[in-house]
Amino acid sequence: MIHLFGVLKHAFKRRSEVIDNAVFRLHWLFTSTLLMVFSIMITAKQYVGQSISCMKTDGIPEDIMNAYCWIHTTFTIPEAFRKTVGVDVPHPGIDNTKMGEKKYYAYYQWVCFVLFLQALLFYAPYYIWKIWEGGVIAAVSLGMHIAVVSEEEREKKRTLLINYFLTHKGTHKFYVIKYVFCEFLCLVNVVGQMWLMNVFLDDEFFSYGVKVVEFAQMNQEERADPMVFVFPRMTKCRFHQFGSSGDVQKHDALCILPLNIVNEKIYIFLWFWFVILAILTILVLINRIVILVFRQLRARFLKGRCRLAAHNDLKYISRYSDIGDWFLLYMVAKNVDPIVIQEVTSELARKINRSNSDDTENLVV
Repeated sequence: MIHLFGVLKHAFKRRSEVIDNAVFRLHWLFTSTLLMVFSIMITAKQYVGQSISCMKTDGIPEDIMNAYCWIHTTFTIPEAFRKTVGVDVPHPGIDNTKMGEKKYYAYYQWVCFVLFLQALLFYAPYYIWKIWEGGVIAAVSLGMHIAVVSEEEREKKRTLLINYFLTHKGTHKFYVIKYVFCEFLCLVNVVGQMWLMNVFLDDEFFSYGVKVVEFAQMNQEERADPMVFVFPRMTKCRFHQFGSSGDVQKHDALCILPLNIVNEKIYIFLWFWFVILAILTILVLINRIVILVFRQLRARFLKGRCRLAAHNDLKYISRYSDIGDWFLLYMVAKNVDPIVIQEVTSELARKINRSNSDDTENLVV
């Protein structure tokens, strides 16, 4: 099964241009790849055991019973989960079917497909942003993430970069709006995915992680495993056929669901991961709002990317640039060597200062 995770090697391969932030990559790269691997793992039944295995009953062939119970739903008795195993009931959720309501399970047929759909949805915001971004970062950075180039070539690329910022000054507002919108889509997606899984698991997902944490803190004699309730390992299946006299006969069979051992671990991980991812995304969006509102803080954020640049140069650039130009410079700084970006910001601040001085002189004249 190890080779199933080989796709991670290609997914996490370093890219020449970075057009997003770390939290954005957690959505479309890490989470999307992880969900895809989970989907493949569940689909590859030969690696994790049989999907379902039902006990042979009254001459009905085992393979027919397995196929029937997999296609149709199996069920448990919710009241039986609160009874003592080995005394009142043989297994959690298994009891006399003449008593109590039944809880039916059919989700296990769709787990691999739902996980695959979720992987596509997590990739969608990045796909939209990549189309909107249109290769601007790659074109502007000019492959300057490596500083070991000839002085002539570095000077040429540095001049082109500075000229681009000066000639296109004030034209990047929609660029940052589109990016923030895609980050907001990430938040909508992860919250929507949690709602989707809650519907998929019959309103059990929202409280799933909380119940598992509470279960781990209870005394062993008192606790009932919530993972077994949501993902039962033993269920019942009712098969109907005609008897020798022509009347309809009912057969109850016990069925083992080995894949639920894997499913319960996957979904408890996804519960915690989606909560963490939603919190991180909210923090990023709050960060964006702070940057939009407080111009004086932009130089501090830019300093984190331009470590070697003079703080005064960054303050001057942030003061006389709108949010679109600032954001583009911030993104370009991720793709340009610190030494080069220090030279770029220094020259850019000097030329902006000269341009402002010339405008002031013309205004006085």
